[in-house]
Amino acid sequence: MKNPIPGHAPGTIETGTPASQDAEVVRETRTDLLRIPILWRSAMRLEGKKVLVTGSDGFIGSHLVERLHAEGAKVRAFVFYNSFGSWGWLDSLPPDMLSELEIFPGDVRDPFAVAKAMEGVDCVFHLAALIGIPYSYVAPKDYVETNVAGTLNILQAARQHKTARVLVTSTSEVYGTARQVPIEETHVKQPQSPYSATKIGADCMAESFWRSFELPITIVRPFNTFGPRQSARAVIPTIITQLLAGYEEIKLGALHPTRDLVFVKDTAEGFVRIAQSEKTVGEDVNIATESEISIGDLAELIMRITGKKARIITDDVRIRPEKSEVERLFGSAKKLQALASWRPGTSLEEGLRRTVEWFSDERNRASYKPHVYNV
Repeated sequence: MKNPIPGHAPGTIETGTPASQDAEVVRETRTDLLRIPILWRSAMRLEGKKVLVTGSDGFIGSHLVERLHAEGAKVRAFVFYNSFGSWGWLDSLPPDMLSELEIFPGDVRDPFAVAKAMEGVDCVFHLAALIGIPYSYVAPKDYVETNVAGTLNILQAARQHKTARVLVTSTSEVYGTARQVPIEETHVKQPQSPYSATKIGADCMAESFWRSFELPITIVRPFNTFGPRQSARAVIPTIITQLLAGYEEIKLGALHPTRDLVFVKDTAEGFVRIAQSEKTVGEDVNIATESEISIGDLAELIMRITGKKARIITDDVRIRPEKSEVERLFGSAKKLQALASWRPGTSLEEGLRRTVEWFSDERNRASYKPHVYNV
């Protein structure tokens, strides 16, 4: 994203009532036409801060909750309301940690629930979304309501409550097939699925609130995150669960596309570093490893790690429409390194070993159905 007014530095907002005590020094910035007072925001110290995490019951969200708790933040965890009383993956956290979280059941599609959840919050990490690409072919309206309208609800509530920091989660899918690598944040956006179209829409809505209202937004764009607790809709759990179930043939989709795989602990660390840096305000930022591996080579690597061998069957049901398949994702982390001093701390092989170890516990994979194509 670029600054909405020429001469604005990244991380500045218009003078007004400070949204938190982290707002510090008022300065003036001259443009060609006028002098505009600007409020410079210092880096946010998360310790002791009230933070909201939407999608906290999910894969990345639950790991981010753990990381924020370790940082000393006061975490309000927005979980999807359901009749089972389930808090998703938060239910698997240690009881002493869980007792220190404030659980808020709701639905990001409901503006009233969102506004209530964001009362008194210093920083919001918005991760709640519908993410399955195949299901977006079936139910695109649900994706619009959750990913676009849900994000709008977060932004409107942040304006209402003068939230000091807003992180909106994007996806590398917005880039589509790479036209040049490594993919930087300036890469063209290509909606190759209804899912990616709605995430582009959500990104644009967030950017518009920065440009129009100088809401302190950062668009966080993780590449392909993997690790313990990941949904079976993703390729790595699909491979691991079939192998651990003893299948001699495993079913996959296309084997040639490449992906930039980021271990979930590194992704969570990226979110924290971005929130802590004033330089990332008004920016969109990749979380990537600057590497790639094909799905076929990935499957072979996981077989080597598990010690199990199987024949790979290309299942036509799992093949995306030709123009919808993202052939190559290979991201640049240069911007995140420069603005927030982040680098991946876990190699692909080490991350896969830790993921396989987690899935090897039958209790962890009890809810996974390796015989079913999960969309």
